[in-house]
Amino acid sequence: MRAVEIVGEGREARLRLGEAADPRPKAGELLIDVVAAGINRGDTLQRQGLYPPPPGASPIIGLECAGRVAELGEGVSNFACGDRVMALLPGGGYAERAVAHAGSVLPVPPGLSLTEAGGIPEVFLTCHLTLFDLGRVWTGETVLVHGGGGGIGTAAIQLLSRAGARVLVTAGSAEKCASCLELGAERAVRYGDESFAEAALDWTEGRGVDAILDHVGGAYLEDNIRCLARGGRLILIGVMAGASGTLDLGRMLGRHLSVIGSTLRPRSVVEKAALVERFRKRFGEDLSARRLSAVVDRVFPLAEAQAAHERMEKSLHTGKIVLQVREERPG
Repeated sequence: MRAVEIVGEGREARLRLGEAADPRPKAGELLIDVVAAGINRGDTLQRQGLYPPPPGASPIIGLECAGRVAELGEGVSNFACGDRVMALLPGGGYAERAVAHAGSVLPVPPGLSLTEAGGIPEVFLTCHLTLFDLGRVWTGETVLVHGGGGGIGTAAIQLLSRAGARVLVTAGSAEKCASCLELGAERAVRYGDESFAEAALDWTEGRGVDAILDHVGGAYLEDNIRCLARGGRLILIGVMAGASGTLDLGRMLGRHLSVIGSTLRPRSVVEKAALVERFRKRFGEDLSARRLSAVVDRVFPLAEAQAAHERMEKSLHTGKIVLQVREERPG
């Protein structure tokens, strides 16, 4: 099968189209003929050798895909060959075929293209896990989302809005800020134009925000803590600007603050299956009714995976970049 491979090492590593052996599903798994695969920050880190796949996972890059079921492993009864599905993967998405555990698979609703579906599982499930399961965001609470114009950010805005939370975002351009406001954010702060901490305190009339979703890390740590409300939660999902920073423990204690770190990829198939089920129960109808959707920035053919990574690394995208692995057949 055609699959994207990594050539070189470190920051000089690049992607090219090559060949790989077809994967086979084990018990509890299914094989997917991939139509589309979403691009994620974790993919660019894996290319550079900074985010290796968990033990036993495919070495091929790709944390999510959408396509049609091609083969069922032993014991899988909730899907049939030919079903349109989207899947959370530990790896293997940048290829013509990928194996997924059945518990990490969702049916693609009628009317939703497989190209769009390819950009849904990783970001929407990450946001559900971090914001609702770990961050315990409730209706009426205020949430600061850093990087509101990216895949995670655009998913977070939609989910929080559907849950009745109020959203403040940071973004890198006026255009991205405008897109975030259209998706449901109440206020958007452009990087460099003003302090996000001051904006958050002003927006909440000095109270601070109830939760923050942050992929930036160390560079934002002090200001993140400064603008949290009493009982606030800082949820870390990345360290793009440093893995360390100064933490005001006195403020943490006095204001009953929490810092929560989370990654999705290394979690067990049991944990992921439970997460998929919680997401389906809470937001499945919204997804089917198109009240939730992937904001697709640009679609690249599989052979241009390197160009897709470069677009992400330059932060030129709004929403999700998607790889088109094969043409979607009707029906």
